Amino acid sequence: MSSWSLASTCSSSLSSSPSLLSSLISSLCLYSCRVARTRTAARASDPACLPREFSSSACSAIAKSSSGPPYSLQTLDGKPLTSSNNSPLSARTLAITTTSTRRTFVTAQTTTTNNSIGTATATLAQPSPERPMTVDYREPKRARTDEDMPHANGVNGTNGVNGVNGVDLSDKGNTVNGGAHGPFNAEDWFIGSVDQGTTSSRFIIFNRNADIVASHQIEFENHYPESGWHEHDPEDLVDSVQDCMEEAVKQFTDQGYSIDQIKAIGITNQRETILCWDKHTGKPLCNAVVWPDTRTKDIVRELKLREGAEKIPELCGLPLSTYPSSVKLMWLLRNHELVQKAYEESRLAIGTVDTWLVYRLNGGAERNVHVTDTTNASRTQFMNLRTRKYDDELLDFFGVDPTKVALPKIVTSSCPKLYGSIASGSLAGVKIAGCLGDQSSALVGQCGFQPGQAKNTYGTGCFLLYNVGHEPVISKYGLLSTVAYDFGHKGEATYALEGSIAVGGSGVKFLLHNLGFERDSKRITELAESVPDNGGVYFVTAFSGLFAPYWVDDAKGTLFGITQHTKKGHIARATLEATCFQTRAILDAMEKDSGHKLGDLAVDGGMSNSDLTMQTQADLSGIRVERPAMRETTALGAAIAAGLAIRGCWNSLEEVETLMKTKEGRKTFLPEMEKKKVVRMYNKWEHAVEMSRGWVIDESEDEGDDY
Repeated sequence: MSSWSLASTCSSSLSSSPSLLSSLISSLCLYSCRVARTRTAARASDPACLPREFSSSACSAIAKSSSGPPYSLQTLDGKPLTSSNNSPLSARTLAITTTSTRRTFVTAQTTTTNNSIGTATATLAQPSPERPMTVDYREPKRARTDEDMPHANGVNGTNGVNGVNGVDLSDKGNTVNGGAHGPFNAEDWFIGSVDQGTTSSRFIIFNRNADIVASHQIEFENHYPESGWHEHDPEDLVDSVQDCMEEAVKQFTDQGYSIDQIKAIGITNQRETILCWDKHTGKPLCNAVVWPDTRTKDIVRELKLREGAEKIPELCGLPLSTYPSSVKLMWLLRNHELVQKAYEESRLAIGTVDTWLVYRLNGGAERNVHVTDTTNASRTQFMNLRTRKYDDELLDFFGVDPTKVALPKIVTSSCPKLYGSIASGSLAGVKIAGCLGDQSSALVGQCGFQPGQAKNTYGTGCFLLYNVGHEPVISKYGLLSTVAYDFGHKGEATYALEGSIAVGGSGVKFLLHNLGFERDSKRITELAESVPDNGGVYFVTAFSGLFAPYWVDDAKGTLFGITQHTKKGHIARATLEATCFQTRAILDAMEKDSGHKLGDLAVDGGMSNSDLTMQTQADLSGIRVERPAMRETTALGAAIAAGLAIRGCWNSLEEVETLMKTKEGRKTFLPEMEKKKVVRMYNKWEHAVEMSRGWVIDESEDEGDDY
């Protein structure tokens, strides 16, 4: 591999370009950057990737090559620029972006007269002259022919979660989802999708056939400052998303595609997590309080005794619990000094993760795009489920004065205007046109468009959504009523019943990180398969209490049935079974609420990759389980929402559904276990749930005990 460096030089050949001069003075020279280390972006196996030497200053940005003339890299606003030796060159984009106080990106794409394309990105580790700048450059490649194009349908990643990260598009035999990538066509269009989750962020680019052509995923740190607390650094969320976008776009353009073929971006996100920032400066006031956080349990008990508490589920669809955003905001207003002060001074802005990302991707306080979609708003307990507007009775119940806090405007899930556009980076100017909470997005990605259809996502938590049509159904059996999606069709939204399990894949991570069972999540399934059954072991994974349909705040994680016979394999199997038992309980509740037994269950998410878990789910639930070949249905749902908003992309839900029905590679799991054994195991599980109750004791109660 070859390396190259960035040097501070001054070239007068381009001094006549005011836009370039201005951009470089204000951005590159601002930090007095110099290179302290170099990297290679060219793969040794790719002869089209050749090294270049960079030089950059306030006067010019020149790529020098021993194999050809030097090319100027870019200008602002996409204005054409001639290279320093008058070789013709068209510069498509330039962005100089500070994602936070930690990273700065300088990105450009250039096209020469023979239509070869090159991209360049410079990353500043710290905005300080003492810190190094790292530069990546990919040599312009010749225009690709049909034979050159990779077969990118159903890309199977090598290093990432669920086959996403580390996508290898160089192998044109990679056709996991069946079918080949069609001939390269400059008229092809693509949709990008941000998938921001609890433990990682990713950006995926889909083609018109809903196949993945590029993706990147980054994990970020979760913070647990006290028992029951769960936080994110708000800047980590933004940084990880922007980093993923840049890396995925590199993969995309390396295949010969052009950035202007990406017509829109959709966003899907973890729900209920709340963020607070100063509406004047755009700066976060505290860490994000994440959805499983249980520091609010005392507030929830207080609210349950308050007059009008019984009306809350009827108004917003959610019961009083530690889960929604409302009680998290109440805790911050009572306990966090900066949030309290901003609230009293009427400069507090709040939002869920979708709102924060849209706000920051649009440039923050400068544009002040402060919106949320109905699926995310329905998880705050501030929105009336039927009117899909903020409800004064709900705001008053939770003690929120709308004159003191900026609430995001509630808009439909698919909209070409109100979400704004990317302010900077390689995708600057691309519209954000779709937004869905992660579980709603997965339902859309699974094409659950008809009443009676359901999906279950096995992620960090586990979430089952059941389409109930255009009228909300308020559950009598411990389920949540929520907005499934709202595409603005005839002013109607589609609603769903939802069952939420706090611990799904995080139970597997508990075995990996806390108990040191294995180093890889796939090995947990192999460990579980090393024993014929659970050996009488039941694991109630109530790390944050129990969610639907139990709603037990005072439960803790408990293992039952351990004997001298118990092995790691039994505990591993009991951990996988815990999610399946809770899913069965939710399905039973849905049957009671809807009056109909579910015929089949569409599944996705990390745990759905385990055949053992899916077969166990089919056995314990007594229904058919359907797993698609392409598991990134959450990201796909956001892409669908964005694509439906843009003229010339997908035209209707029917078109999307027809498209997805042509996909091959689905796997079906049918019930095989003897019914008597199922009944016996489920009764044991229910007994274990009852015994897990009451482990959380108030300190005041504890102090009053006489030992």
